Amino acid sequence: MQTFGALLTQLLHLALMLAAAPLLVGVTRWLKARMMGRRGASPLQPFLDLDKLLRKRPVLADNASVVSEAAPYAAFAACLLAIALVPSFARGMVFAPLSDLILLAGLLALARVALALAGMDVGTAFGGLGAAREMSFAAFAEPALLLCVLTFAILAGTTNLDLIAAVFRDGALGLRVSLGLAAMAMLAVAVAENARIPVDNPATHLELTMVHEAMLLESSGRHLALWDYGAALRLTLWLSLVAAVFVPFGMAPAGSGPVAWLGGLLAWLLKMGALCVALAVFESAIAKMRVFRVPEFLGAALLLALLAAALLFVSTGLA
Repeated sequence: MQTFGALLTQLLHLALMLAAAPLLVGVTRWLKARMMGRRGASPLQPFLDLDKLLRKRPVLADNASVVSEAAPYAAFAACLLAIALVPSFARGMVFAPLSDLILLAGLLALARVALALAGMDVGTAFGGLGAAREMSFAAFAEPALLLCVLTFAILAGTTNLDLIAAVFRDGALGLRVSLGLAAMAMLAVAVAENARIPVDNPATHLELTMVHEAMLLESSGRHLALWDYGAALRLTLWLSLVAAVFVPFGMAPAGSGPVAWLGGLLAWLLKMGALCVALAVFESAIAKMRVFRVPEFLGAALLLALLAAALLFVSTGLA
């Protein structure tokens, strides 16, 4: 019976993530438009865009290899598997024993590599430029994320996300300076991983400033739908990850029933709404930085994560 409940929770979680990902993107765009004094598109517009693109056959360049055909599916599968590991409204899902933060970082890296290979496959200048920038930014973002994982592992004694959320939810650790530094570093990495302002502008069409979009100029039809859906899943994943680690309250415990699931769902929706508002306010209040300043931005995140891990290691060792 407990296994059936865990399986049902996992299926409901996946359905929720697949339905909420485009909606979160649409809500964020709508909020930004309203803050800028524009009417903005409907929050449901991403669903319409995906439906339109999925009905179209992709058009490939003459010199495109099998990489261009397989990369969208590989990246989408990696994002889907990664988001299945991040708890939303309840803990104790079937994949909870596998929800390791290091595995999560590896799946995100796999999706990034697939995108970079797709951008370089055709051999266009913009695709290669975007791929080079993406991988150079990852050289700073991935170590920062792993140092944040190290901080969580020292505090919780594990890298399993489900167990980390349970430990942080109990509140026994209290407020720590190292945890605050890790939170700032993780938020900076999340901004970079999702190609959001100030690192990148998802709505830009200026070739010299594009990073993520430059690698998608040759994509169309179903392939472009998979890339866009994968980006929406990645944004939902990071928002859920931040909520699960730093605001783990409201999640239904493992082995709970539908009543606790409903309470956890309401709490998750409130947290996602608050994070969407915060993201929209942040992107409306700040301008995109120059591309050459991005390594400095991510370098600061890396130093914050390193300082968090070092302070925690020293304090734990002295204790």
